[in-house]
Amino acid sequence: MTRTRLPTEAFLITFDTGDGSAFRRPRGSDGYPPYDIERLAPQKGAERLRVTLAVAGFDENELDVSVEANQLIIRGKQVEREEVDYLFRGIASRQFQRIFAIEDGMEVTGASLRNGLLSIEIERHDPVHLVRKINISIAE
Repeated sequence: MTRTRLPTEAFLITFDTGDGSAFRRPRGSDGYPPYDIERLAPQKGAERLRVTLAVAGFDENELDVSVEANQLIIRGKQVEREEVDYLFRGIASRQFQRIFAIEDGMEVTGASLRNGLLSIEIERHDPVHLVRKINISIAE
């Protein structure tokens, strides 16, 4: 049986964990696929996070990772495989969509799939304070 309902609520990812709301889970989420969010050691002045999803049975061509309007969107849809005579089927093979809202200034730097785990690296560089001189024109 394949589920087709895809959650539309976004999870919030932020580096500010002071009030405990950094990783809010929306109501009604079915929890698939399970995921971890870990803080990594800063590198070259950038704070770093890694989001890891358990995607057993998915190939890289069945997964899609994209960023759109401050949202990290991860989709998975398995291709129909040849008919297999299962004695027991415990590994989920359903489509999914996970959405994470990310703060301004956060950048997804890469994704990798290894041993059934999809890892997505996110960085936030120190803000650059840009000073720009604005010329004043004389109205004629």
